[in-house]
Amino acid sequence: MVEGEFPARLLLALKALSLSRGRLASELAVHKSVVSRWLNGRQAPSGENLANLTRLVAAQRPGFTLLDWETDLDTLAARLGVAAEPAPEALGPLASLLPEGVLQEARALTALRGADYEGVWRTTRPAIGQPGRFMHDHVLIRRADNGLLSVRLQVEDMQFVGWTLMTQTQLFSFAADARSGVFIFSIYNAVLRHRAERLDGISLTIQRVGGGSPVAGALLLDRVADLTDDPEADEAAFMARGAASGLAPKGSIPEDVETHLLRDFGPSALAQGGHALLTMPFATSWSRGPNITTPDAPASPPRAC
Repeated sequence: MVEGEFPARLLLALKALSLSRGRLASELAVHKSVVSRWLNGRQAPSGENLANLTRLVAAQRPGFTLLDWETDLDTLAARLGVAAEPAPEALGPLASLLPEGVLQEARALTALRGADYEGVWRTTRPAIGQPGRFMHDHVLIRRADNGLLSVRLQVEDMQFVGWTLMTQTQLFSFAADARSGVFIFSIYNAVLRHRAERLDGISLTIQRVGGGSPVAGALLLDRVADLTDDPEADEAAFMARGAASGLAPKGSIPEDVETHLLRDFGPSALAQGGHALLTMPFATSWSRGPNITTPDAPASPPRAC
């Protein structure tokens, strides 16, 4: 079985047995959070649990064995007597909008490293329409059943929903607010080999006034909470944080953060050896993992990891 494919197989089994996640947990005598981790790919079942699951399936599908989990999805679906969910349907419009190879890479990397980006994050970004001021919004990132990272973003009264696709060195995120039709596109430098604690990015959207003019700017995402095994509690915590989002108090943003987010670029900066365009070089990115310190050493400054 290819790593990361078990969740799709388990979903087929649940469909075949007409079992809910909670009922499956009860039948296997495990906590429902364990089943949730199996389904989102964060954990594979132990040998004992897989054997118990196989016996449960075999009680309704005589002859089903451990080897059936190793077959391809179409064969497994036929063995279980259910219709396989085709990959394009699972991915929705993404399957027709993006090259198959890009989606395959994103799903493979999400299976491998997606847990390092799951959590609730707070943005720090220049306020649109209020020069010199900054905004805080909240973002919820969670691995979805289709193998990608889902993203939720609260900006004032707008609720953006979308996806984040991982590559080796960047995260590409896009989301839209259903009521207004406004899109947000963001690119973040990835964190290599560590759990992400801060993400450094550039975002593109439109102003809500002035005819909806496109506007781009730098932003930071800082992790403020980890996800639990209770999605409903995570959702409630995210919504509560989002309700408190808004304009950052004057003087609350550290000077180095202000300088980073309002960095100069354009003809004048270029003439002085700077950049003509707003860029985010990986070598100087503020995306980082945990600060690793010793008892006698100070915390490391922001850096790319």
